[in-house]
Amino acid sequence: MIRRTGPKAGLDPPAVVTAGAGLADEVGFTNLTMGMLAERVGVRTPSLYKHVGGQEDLNRRIADRALGEAADAVGAAFQGHAGRDALAAAARAFVLAHPGRYAATIGTEPSGPGDPLAVAGQRLLDAFTAVLRGYRIPEPDVGHALRTLRSLCHGFATLQADNGFQWSSGIDESFE
Repeated sequence: MIRRTGPKAGLDPPAVVTAGAGLADEVGFTNLTMGMLAERVGVRTPSLYKHVGGQEDLNRRIADRALGEAADAVGAAFQGHAGRDALAAAARAFVLAHPGRYAATIGTEPSGPGDPLAVAGQRLLDAFTAVLRGYRIPEPDVGHALRTLRSLCHGFATLQADNGFQWSSGIDESFE
């Protein structure tokens, strides 16, 4: 006789997303599957659907979480710093620590201004805008500066996280 005990104790949507984000950091975001996640949390794959709506929903929730965590990390990294020091403190930390969940944020579009992705994305944008204030950039140019900063941070940190600078040491010196 099969005994049904209900959902696994302690498993809820936030716990599933936390486990998924951690697994994405370990195996890579594009390699993350519901099956892998189910194995990680100790349930069968169909049981995950009680907590998330499927792979796409899980991916969006990981992206939302990652954007919020990145905003917190950037904000914390430049507390008490300004200008160049703030930029150096904030630029790479999150991507290097969480490459899988950072990858979830690339190309995931918010459905509208109230979407948690949009809110979290705005928090991150605000954190980087605060870093740029130390440079006295004219207001019409802030958007361009943000794109340049994001490109620099994304490119450098993604290459570093993927071991893309194999030909030399001194990665920190290069970034500086």
